[in-house]
Order: sequence, then structure tokens, then C-alpha cells
Amino acid sequence: MAIAIVVLSTIPVPEIKPLEEVPLIDKWVHFLMYAVLSTAMWWDLRSRHQKIMTSYYLLMLILPTLLGGLMELAQAYLTTCRSGDWWDAIADAIGSVIGTVVCYLIGSIWKEKTSIQR
Repeated sequence: MAIAIVVLSTIPVPEIKPLEEVPLIDKWVHFLMYAVLSTAMWWDLRSRHQKIMTSYYLLMLILPTLLGGLMELAQAYLTTCRSGDWWDAIADAIGSVIGTVVCYLIGSIWKEKTSIQR
């Protein structure tokens, strides 16, 4: 997922007229990409560990947010077809936060359900 984000963040983006009419479409795309990245990280951890420690949730928050900031810097300084935007980095961070919180809540429900079944 992270590799897909890096590729999508550094290639030229074609203009799609119907999508351009959606308010803040670029921010929504950033939000969704990083929420999905946090969720994918959680799913991977969940498949490997019975118990997910709090530090894992912190990593699910910090690493995607850091990637988002680095990608904006890369767009600004390393590409000629993209431009960096700190509002995009904020949308990335919000996506990471929401993705992590949702995964934490799902993990809590999952944990509660499995403890009731035992």
C-alpha cells in the first residue's frame, strides 16, 4: 500500500473533469489513501499477533503521517509534474488518525467478542 502511495504521489495525474467538480477532491483522496494505509497496517498486524500493543497503534499513526509529509516534500522538490501542499499533508495525517481510531475501535470490539466466546 505504501509503495502504491509513493507511485501515485509522484506520477503525473490526468485531469478527470467530473471529479474536478467535487469540492476538495484532492484532500478526500489523500484522506482515504492514508486511512486505508493505516487500516492495512492494522490488518497485517492483526493477522500476525493475537494482541496488538498500544505502541503498534502509535506506529499506525506516526508512520503514515510521516510518509505523507515526506511525499509532499518529494512532490515539491523532486518532481516536475507535482507540487507539494501542506494541506495535503494535513489530510494525510487526518486520514491516518481516523484510520487508526477506527481500527482501535474495531480491535476493541473484536477483543471483547473473542473474550465473551471463551
